[in-house]
Amino acid sequence: MWNDTDIPLAHLITFRCYGTWLHGDERTSVDRFHHQYHGPRVPSNETWRRYNEYQLQNEPVTLSADRRHSVEDAIREVCKFRGWGLYAVNVRTNHVHAVVAIGSAKPERALNDFKSYSTRRMREDGWWHSELSPWVDKGSKRYLWNERSVALAIDYVVKGQGDELPEFD
Repeated sequence: MWNDTDIPLAHLITFRCYGTWLHGDERTSVDRFHHQYHGPRVPSNETWRRYNEYQLQNEPVTLSADRRHSVEDAIREVCKFRGWGLYAVNVRTNHVHAVVAIGSAKPERALNDFKSYSTRRMREDGWWHSELSPWVDKGSKRYLWNERSVALAIDYVVKGQGDELPEFD
């Protein structure tokens, strides 16, 4: 069933850790010139990837088990504080996905809140000591207009991310 309002049922919010997916990488990427739905992506280019790696201001950031727990707790805290409905969250070693119903709030608000609360929580928990952000600028904010889209996004976040991550670190 289609949602007849101008407010999406939910959003799929995704953000990456700093330095873990650079333009030119073999996984391809999206930039301001390659940003259309089902459009072409930035192709793999080893020279460009190395240049982007050279431009990094600090080491790439990965999320240990402790950091992942801090980030998930922070996202849950944001949703509780804002009164948003969290349908699914999956914090991976180099990126984060959340399916969240935010009502009429802007998805940029959710993305920024998730990143800032997560950084603050990692600092409070002793897992992030840098003054720099552990996140790339921006992120993805997919609008989910109907129940099928919400269900598919939840399934992707919960089951489409590969194996369960070990807790050994």
